[in-house]
Amino acid sequence: MRKPKSILDPKKRYLQVALNGTLEDAREIINLLPISDRIIVEAGTPLIKRYGAEGIRQIRQWYEERLWGSSPAQMRITKTEIFKLFGRTLESDSENTLNDGKTILPYVVADLKTMDRGKTEVEMAAEAGASAAIALGSAPIETLNSFIESCEASGLDAMVDMMNVEFPLSVLRALKKAPQVVIIHRGVDEERFNREKQIPLHEIRRIKGNYDIMISIAGGDTLREVQRSIFNDADIVVIWKSVFQKTEETVELINGFLKEIK
Repeated sequence: MRKPKSILDPKKRYLQVALNGTLEDAREIINLLPISDRIIVEAGTPLIKRYGAEGIRQIRQWYEERLWGSSPAQMRITKTEIFKLFGRTLESDSENTLNDGKTILPYVVADLKTMDRGKTEVEMAAEAGASAAIALGSAPIETLNSFIESCEASGLDAMVDMMNVEFPLSVLRALKKAPQVVIIHRGVDEERFNREKQIPLHEIRRIKGNYDIMISIAGGDTLREVQRSIFNDADIVVIWKSVFQKTEETVELINGFLKEIK
């Protein structure tokens, strides 16, 4: 199975900031994010359920404004267009430099948690400006194949979330094509109500031993868990704002986490 191409650089590690609250809360956090090519912004599932595709669209616009200073109306850049913009092809790496240094591209993940109608949901996310979309690994194989194929056609990275999937490798082996990213995930409710439930970090090496793809870890909200994830060869670490945190505290944590992944 060939290596799936991604906008993300497999030689780098990334911090994914999940925005699950209100759009007001999301904008406040985005406006305080450090300018870094290691930050991914996620339109979380609760936010998408609350606001629909408009939530994705707004987050994309605000993140563009944060990185570039302004956001041209209706500007939506697909993966192919991004590579063309910098005179490269999908076969090249993802270092992006212009006149006075590195240009950081906004990367927005739509956490759709797709279980059915893969093509329809991917098209919705793409139209809203997402760079990547997420389906659940527990979805039917037919849905996952449709989801990954549609992501490729729309220029999005496909991410498959293996939350509550006992054998992620079995799911991957049944697919026609591998996704760009596999997510190893301990859910919020699992963490809250079962403190003994651990993130299955051992799956990272199992998957990477068979597939040349990126691994994202979700469900660890402490510095120690981030360190463990990176030590175990994770490429992306997902964090989110707790309902008990102030925005400034969340941004402080993001800055601390960034130091760990670089």
